[in-house]
Amino acid sequence: QVQLVESGGGLVQAGGSLRLSCAASGSIFSINAMGWYRQAPGKQRDMVAEITSGGITTYADSVKGRFTISRDNAKNTMFLQMNSLKPEDTAVYYCNVHYNNLPSRVPYVFWGQGTQVTVSS
Repeated sequence: QVQLVESGGGLVQAGGSLRLSCAASGSIFSINAMGWYRQAPGKQRDMVAEITSGGITTYADSVKGRFTISRDNAKNTMFLQMNSLKPEDTAVYYCNVHYNNLPSRVPYVFWGQGTQVTVSS
């Protein structure tokens, strides 16, 4: 059993900043890639940023230069620093984790429950 606890969402004015956190716990042997996705009403869920266990990052073009993804491997926690927020960043943000479970080390993908980010103009 794995739990993902997301936090940090909220309401912010355009140009402001928010920092999202995602903490993983439970029957985890190791965590491989982690990522943030977002879904706006009526739209598909899209990748925002991803980070490998070695720290290699990938960003959607729409957030490059404004968002920074990072992780603390010792605490199985991932962060998303979001600066210069725009109204079009409004969405539910989901944490995504690729991990190997305990005790069998079988790979799984798990999603968080989502956290709402609303950017007002």
